Amino acid sequence: MKIQNMEVKRQFVPLKKPFKTALRTVTTLESILVKVTCDNGLIGWGEAAATVAITGDSLDSIESAILQTIKPRLIGADLLAYEQVFHDLHAAMVGNSSAKAAVDMALYDLIAQNCKLPLYQLLGGYRNEMETDYTVSVNSPEEMGEDAVQYLQQGFHVLKIKVGKDQIENDIRRIQEIRARVGKQVKIRLDANQGWQVKEAISSIRKMEDMGLDIELIEQPVKAHDIDGLKMVTEAVDTPILADESVFSPLQAFEVLKKRAADLINIKLMKAGGIYKAQIINHLAEECGVECMVGSMIESRLAVTAAAHLAASKKNITRYDFDAPLMLQKDWIVGGVKYEGRLMTLPQTPGLGIEKILLEEEVKRL
Repeated sequence: MKIQNMEVKRQFVPLKKPFKTALRTVTTLESILVKVTCDNGLIGWGEAAATVAITGDSLDSIESAILQTIKPRLIGADLLAYEQVFHDLHAAMVGNSSAKAAVDMALYDLIAQNCKLPLYQLLGGYRNEMETDYTVSVNSPEEMGEDAVQYLQQGFHVLKIKVGKDQIENDIRRIQEIRARVGKQVKIRLDANQGWQVKEAISSIRKMEDMGLDIELIEQPVKAHDIDGLKMVTEAVDTPILADESVFSPLQAFEVLKKRAADLINIKLMKAGGIYKAQIINHLAEECGVECMVGSMIESRLAVTAAAHLAASKKNITRYDFDAPLMLQKDWIVGGVKYEGRLMTLPQTPGLGIEKILLEEEVKRL
């Protein structure tokens, strides 16, 4: 089962509504699709989102990394010896985690197809259904309140609120507005995307606790590199703190876990470089008694399906942030994870369960 070819194509899909965080505003999904073909005729699919503000990866850099560096390294490699293949993938170059993630998920797609198993079963098979949250972009308190009510009416029970873009007092007003609109029946998570300073984060989180805003967790309140500051926040408040941008690699996860700098870890394939390294992060966290969330960037159902297979396979992954495909105006992917409102169900077909990608056909028709 040797790798015979590796091809890429670009994907652009407009969002229904601009996605705004403390780090960026996105109006269009931009990603690289990867097609890996083996000599036995099997085809594996992967996707890499261009997220310059977080991973540093652009469409050009992802495409170049795959075609100029990773492809020559892996062509002819035998996927029956996949431990060596994944080692070679990650040794091919420093960084470029999104490019590696796209190839990694395509390789896992092929391996699971060869085993005639859905990928989540090959990886552990702990569950096949999950509940995603839905993200409320950072805007005025009134607009965010209206968005929250809309998502509640669509059946979502967990809302992820983006904050950290301006003064923290404004963030508290945003959360107050949303909590007043949705009541107590909805879980609220906050994601500051590194937007707060350590001391203001501590004082403001304590204020939110005293106000009874009932926040489930707060994601990445301080700068990614400030592990000591993250630890200070974690130790000073009762609300669980989730590390996101602070953890790309297993080594960074080890540092956060060793220092007890966060209560939870958010794993994303685009940060970890794919499923192979993401599993190591989860295993490290599990051994330390720390639960994980798995989320995504602005990705299509292809990449999110790969992440969902990982999340479904592991007991220690207990929270899911997979709303990105629901934000897109079009869906080019046939197969993969199925959505019924907030509920996600994994396909029972071998591999990722991606049947085909309609991008080329749809472009020609239009």
